[in-house]
Amino acid sequence: MNLPVIDLIVFIIITLGNVIFGASFFLRNKTSDQFTSGGGKLPAWVVGMSIFATFVSSISFLALPGKAYMSNWNALVFSFAIPVAAILASRFFVPLYRGLGSISAYNYLEVRFGSWARIYASTCYILTQMMRTGAILLLLALPLNALFGWNIKTIIIVTGIAVTVYSMMGGIQAVIWTDAIQGIILIIGALVCAAVLTFSMPEGPAQVFEIAAANDKFSLGSFGSSLADSTFWVVLIYGLFINLQNYGIDQNFVQRYMTTSSNKKAQSSALFGALLYVPVSLVFFYIGTALYSYYTAQPNLLPAELQDPSAGDKVFPYFIVNGLPRGITGLLIASIFAAGMSTVSTSLNSTATIVLSDYYQRYINKQASEKSSMTVLYISSIVFGSLGVIISLTLVGVESVLDAWWSLASIFSGGMLGLFLLAFMSKKVRNIDALIGVILGVLVIVWMSLSPLYFNDEDLLAFRSPFHSNLTIVIGTLVIFLVGFLSMKLFNKKQTQTV
Repeated sequence: MNLPVIDLIVFIIITLGNVIFGASFFLRNKTSDQFTSGGGKLPAWVVGMSIFATFVSSISFLALPGKAYMSNWNALVFSFAIPVAAILASRFFVPLYRGLGSISAYNYLEVRFGSWARIYASTCYILTQMMRTGAILLLLALPLNALFGWNIKTIIIVTGIAVTVYSMMGGIQAVIWTDAIQGIILIIGALVCAAVLTFSMPEGPAQVFEIAAANDKFSLGSFGSSLADSTFWVVLIYGLFINLQNYGIDQNFVQRYMTTSSNKKAQSSALFGALLYVPVSLVFFYIGTALYSYYTAQPNLLPAELQDPSAGDKVFPYFIVNGLPRGITGLLIASIFAAGMSTVSTSLNSTATIVLSDYYQRYINKQASEKSSMTVLYISSIVFGSLGVIISLTLVGVESVLDAWWSLASIFSGGMLGLFLLAFMSKKVRNIDALIGVILGVLVIVWMSLSPLYFNDEDLLAFRSPFHSNLTIVIGTLVIFLVGFLSMKLFNKKQTQTV
């Protein structure tokens, strides 16, 4: 499909402008501290916008409207948990990490449980970010292929090179400032799209709400007690645990705590970024609902192949191309692309930081000079950017691999969160207690994550997890914490009895 020239121009100007702006920070990165933390001098509002942009990816931009179009606002409940996690983060996590003074999120785990915990968590993080980079690059290429007709592999390679260059040259300052700009572009694009939909209804804006209400599109889900369904409570607790993971153990977030000049500014940026996501996610869900009302009122505008409810994820991209005024389509495509670039640049910078702080300076060269440290950061950025491109290229046309990976990602993240909470909430837990908890917890997470894939036959249904997939991280984390805590109690009891 060939778009009007004006849309292509808008897309290229915005995207190329972001890359050039990010690369312009090259001369400000003379030390590893400036590369990884910006010298601790970045404005709080910019860091907050970067945290917001880290929350949102191109997947969110397209998937949230798709969910609302196909069902209701049940998934919006996830956002309700963010303020709680943000308040806990600003109260406890920000002072904790800034007090330790390490740029690595996993230094704390080593302080509590030894080097094995730091290596385990940082390795899981690196593997997760590598695959995340590959997946995002692919998901960025697919809509551009459909909209412009460009070759998917060429898009992946060019995008990967562009993001790697400005992430490597500009360091965390480039990542955070471009995140802020990309976040603003994303918000503007979403608001424009919501406004166009609202005022394009045949009988006026009120018709959006009339059709949506008549079809129960504003429902937040069942308030029942089932743990096998996506109820209000299941999504809420899932959101709480996921966001505790983000704020407590995700290097993308922890690194941003170190980029402001004081605890107060870091706390305000954490709160600002999280709280901004709540109304913006509401806009995404409104877009999905408005799309439903728009095409219900005018079914002749939607092709037959998209009228099947299961094709809901494709309706928003179709509207972007066919329902928006010229120029606005280019803005929306640039918004989606900006969200993906933000995610990839964040992953590359944080992964390079972990390689330097958790491996090179810890085990290879403890007295590393600034020159050698910067060399490691540059090489790591290039290596992981290249690996992300290679992974993305291998995933082209293999949908099942993506599905399997997102299941495996919960195994890594669940284990990391449980270990962090065990370290943070119980000061008496020993290394062996934590290790036992992690082993048993990860086994539970593996079972819950993979059972839908492998226990579908009637003979194997008894082994399938009875819980909704959203509860994987919740139950796995609780197992790690409770097993570690009980192990500590039993060990201390036996030791006391021996004495």
